[in-house]
Formats: sequence, structure tokens, C-alpha cells
Amino acid sequence: MPDATVTAATIRPSEAEHFGRLAGDWWDPKGSSAMLHRMNPVRLAFLRQAVDAHWHGDPESLKPLAGRRALDVGCGAGLLAEPLARLGAEVTGVDAAAENIAVAGEHAVGAGLSIDYRAGELATLGLGGFDLVTAMEVLEHVADKAAFVAELAGHLGPGGLLVLSTPNRTAQSRLLLVGLAEAIGVVPRGTHHWDDFVTADELRELLAEAGLAMGAPRGIAYSPAKGLHLSDDLSLNYLVTATQA
Repeated sequence: MPDATVTAATIRPSEAEHFGRLAGDWWDPKGSSAMLHRMNPVRLAFLRQAVDAHWHGDPESLKPLAGRRALDVGCGAGLLAEPLARLGAEVTGVDAAAENIAVAGEHAVGAGLSIDYRAGELATLGLGGFDLVTAMEVLEHVADKAAFVAELAGHLGPGGLLVLSTPNRTAQSRLLLVGLAEAIGVVPRGTHHWDDFVTADELRELLAEAGLAMGAPRGIAYSPAKGLHLSDDLSLNYLVTATQA
């Protein structure tokens, strides 16, 4: 289940329509975005560790992103953007589906958060540089992955940090993330296309082409005892950081 859709230049129109139809259900933890709700604490744990390491912050701070600008690309209805705002960032969220942006803005107001949400193509919005750029569960839905990664790199300000998450293209992900997950309704049918998944080595090359150096990837794995958790097992889904090379 992706956090959303990206830009008119890189996303397939059918994908934008697919996720736009799910907008009204986005904040229901038992709805079509249930898997994102389960993944979000794991992603936030990785992101918090990355932020503290990158800026040598205090792990006990409640506002480690205070004074920093954050851009969440493919923000959906704000599932990641809102925690970024609570961590102190001045947040901008971008999504190709206007339906997602409408739901995101309404939810942020209800939560008492000020987030600048924009619907449209990232490349045309003139947003400038950011300290932190995130794109969670988006890359696998992008038609031109090199162009998308280059666009992310172009919005990363000097000394900035990029954080990405995406499914890995493995036999395990084909079986579990596509076959089983959609068969039993964990994610809506048509959400994932296995051939569009990107391996960690491929992502490293894409980032290098955009002038970025990738950090060590961390997997998102599942076990009955731990549930979803950070792991060295990259076979299903993984997160990475990237910085200017």
C-alpha cells in the first residue's frame, strides 16, 4: 500500500485515480490503508534515528526537526506529514491526487497542525530546497524512476537528508506483498505491480546518478512475535537514507 501518488510527469494516471478513490478511507486504521498504519511506527523509528544521526541531535528531544523544512512527496492524506510536523518541522506535502490533498488538509486542521499541502506535479510547484525530503512507498508506483529520484535530489537543500522506503523485488515480495496481501484484502487489489519493485542495488544506482550517496538499507520485516519491525532482512520492504555525494 503506497503513501500515494507523485507527479503528472512520473506517475501513471491510472495509479493517481486508484489512490484518489481511497482518499476518504485513508485515516481509518482498519480500512484500505490499514497496512500503512501498521508500518508507520516502524518507518518513524527509522526516520527518527536517521534525523538524530544526520544532525547529531538529542535523542530525547521532542522536536528534533525544529527550525527545519520537510517535504513529503506522495504524501497521500498526511499519514507521515503530520508526525513530521509534530517533530517540529515546517512541512510541505505534495500529491498528484487532489482527493488526497483535500482529505489531508481537513485532517490537519482537525489535528491543529499547520501543513502546506499541494496537489500537482512536484517539478512545477517551485517549492525550492528542503532540509528533509521523504518519499515513502512511492518509488514502486513511478513510471520514470530516474526522473523521479532526480527531482527528489533537486529539492534537497545543502546538507539535507533524503529518506525513502519501497518494496524489494524478490520472490518473497511477489508471494507475500502482491499475491497473498491482495488475495486476503490486506491491501486493495491492483495496488502493487511486482515488476515495478526496485532492488536496493538498483536504488543505489538511481541515487548515484542523481548525485546522492545511499546509506545502509534497513528492512521492514514481520514475525508473529514482533509484528512489523526494523530488520537486516530486506526481502520484503526496505528503507534507506541518502545525502549529497
